[in-house]
Amino acid sequence: MSERAIIAAGIALFLAGAGFPFWRNAVELPRPLELRLPQGQRECVRPVAYMRTSHGDLLEDWRDRVVRSGERFFTAPDGRVRELSLVRTCLDCHEKAGFCDRCHQYVAVAPDCWNCHVDPRSPR
Repeated sequence: MSERAIIAAGIALFLAGAGFPFWRNAVELPRPLELRLPQGQRECVRPVAYMRTSHGDLLEDWRDRVVRSGERFFTAPDGRVRELSLVRTCLDCHEKAGFCDRCHQYVAVAPDCWNCHVDPRSPR
């Protein structure tokens, strides 16, 4: 074999090996996220599409309204009055371990909510 053929084969093998992770990720589809959805509840405080993209903003707004303005309740778009509370409103329906933690882990986000808030159903 000539030196050119050996060099070309070496470069091709290097490029194939170095590019393998990129090709693999381009071809492999991510697994869908399986969440334990709330049982017995049909409505959230906002529409599902909004909650999927902006629930962090909603919770920060709630925090600011409670801490800075002293507000404790709000009227949801469906007309129901709800408490501005992560623990007493959101965790009434959602399970922290099977819903919140699982989704945040899936998207590689580490919110700091649980530095202050305690899941009432978790062992202490």
